[in-house]
Amino acid sequence: MSLALATPLVAAGCGGSSNKQSASASTSGAPPDSGRDATIMIIRHGEKPSSGDPGFDETGKQDKKSLTRQGWERSHALPRLFARTTSTAGSASSAGSAAAGSASSAGSARSASTAGSAGLPRPLTLYAAADQGPHAGAHRMRQTVTPLGAALHVQVNTEFAEGEEKELAAAALAAASPVLICWEHSKIPAIVEALGAAQVAGVPEEWPDRFDLVWMFTRRAGTWTFKPVPQHLLPSDA
Repeated sequence: MSLALATPLVAAGCGGSSNKQSASASTSGAPPDSGRDATIMIIRHGEKPSSGDPGFDETGKQDKKSLTRQGWERSHALPRLFARTTSTAGSASSAGSAAAGSASSAGSARSASTAGSAGLPRPLTLYAAADQGPHAGAHRMRQTVTPLGAALHVQVNTEFAEGEEKELAAAALAAASPVLICWEHSKIPAIVEALGAAQVAGVPEEWPDRFDLVWMFTRRAGTWTFKPVPQHLLPSDA
């Protein structure tokens, strides 16, 4: 079984030193957040391993820090949320995910019918938690948005690690908007708090036990609004 990704996908997901240096250079001199308009979308990573449902890395090797078959299926379907056609999603999934296997075809009909219907804006900036280096976490966050980055031709920024939610939020507010962040669900409330949106009407105190949501925060004229958006990508999605 092989999950080998094409070169553009690997480049999109890498968190190498050049990526960190360029990202730091772009934000280190930025002024404090001035309340400018912003759209920040946050998702949880795709499905994670559990008893009897292992994770697999990009080469098809079992790995507890990687996505499950269903998680890889979600990863390759994710571009459909941000496109009116299925062409960009197809280009991402053509890189191949043997882990998705026959499950991918099972969800294709529903995915195609809902492509772009969520009304979500295309991200201009993508963040995923660091999975390399001394503070690295699991690979699932990067893996989840790598096909999306390839489809949109947007590099995935992996400069920030779990526990650096304040720094992440500051960078996201200074970045080109719309922004999409893929993170560990238990740490997402810390991002929301750092954005200054925790007290907005309707925002849950915790991320629910779901993989199929997008939290969209929109700031206009200094005021945040919140909208939870179901992904409706896989047959099991609510």
